[in-house]
Amino acid sequence: MDSLVGLLIVCLLAAIALRLGAGHFHLARGRDDEDSRKLARALTWRIAISLGLFALLMIAWYFGLIAPHGLLPAPHQ
Repeated sequence: MDSLVGLLIVCLLAAIALRLGAGHFHLARGRDDEDSRKLARALTWRIAISLGLFALLMIAWYFGLIAPHGLLPAPHQ
């Protein structure tokens, strides 16, 4: 189950990067109003996917599918 969650996280991160790239393309091209609408749509999708990823991370953490860890290992007692 952990590998499925990890794969889903990687796929969502890739989708976020693709939407960001699409937004950059339409921003750089910027010919008419159609490009500005496409830019807004791409960035709206990026925000929606980011919120979905955040919700997925919180749900996976709540159910114990993923666990946060610190930068330093815990000292042995």
